[in-house]
Amino acid sequence: MNHLLVAFIVFLCLFGSALLGAYVRARLPSHHLSEDSISVVKLATGLIATMSALVLGLLVSSAKGTFDTANNELVSTAAKVVEFDRLLSRYGTQTDPIRQQVKQRYTEVVALLASRNATLLEQLDSPQTIRSSEALQREIEALAPANDGQRALKAQALALIDEVFATRWLVLLQAHASIPLTMLVILVAWLSIIFGSFGLFAPRNGTVLAVLMMCAFSASASILLVEELNRPLDGLISLSLSPMRESLTRLGQ
Repeated sequence: MNHLLVAFIVFLCLFGSALLGAYVRARLPSHHLSEDSISVVKLATGLIATMSALVLGLLVSSAKGTFDTANNELVSTAAKVVEFDRLLSRYGTQTDPIRQQVKQRYTEVVALLASRNATLLEQLDSPQTIRSSEALQREIEALAPANDGQRALKAQALALIDEVFATRWLVLLQAHASIPLTMLVILVAWLSIIFGSFGLFAPRNGTVLAVLMMCAFSASASILLVEELNRPLDGLISLSLSPMRESLTRLGQ
């Protein structure tokens, strides 16, 4: 589901709960709004607010960790691709066709990532892409070293390309994370209870409604932030491709 749509639904739930609380307030008998009743409800709401804050904080921290990890892996991969190209260059001119293929495929990968399109990004782990990667490895394995230096360079190149492919799969797997639906429903339910209590005990005027609306917007924005950070390759918040573009300019030199 689109992250903006999820955030909008959360906003409707929270602000709707506040309006429902205000509606119920006008119809409750006066003794339900006594000081003793309000004190108990505030204590219960405080407990729910604490649990909600802990869960939301953990989600944001986890999502930020996912985003930072993917970013570090992207930078590491960009550096390894340049190192791989330099190893092939040192091997000899017989690797020039392989280097050209690497640059062409890397250009295509950068273009796909720059699109920020989830449908196009699926091509990065398509069967055709997998076969293309395996074909590149076989071409390197087919090289016939003429001396110990070339044998060492070939071994390093094979090890490095394995690391690049492994990191790529890791980034792609991390790019499909999101808040589990059950956890999202529970969190929104807790927040709705809190906003319902706000509406229940707050006076009905324009200022209060505006503040409740801003609070609901802020809470839904935090859910949007978590969803976006959990999907670092697409969406409103995505990884910077500057390291990859910088590496691309160095390939083939």
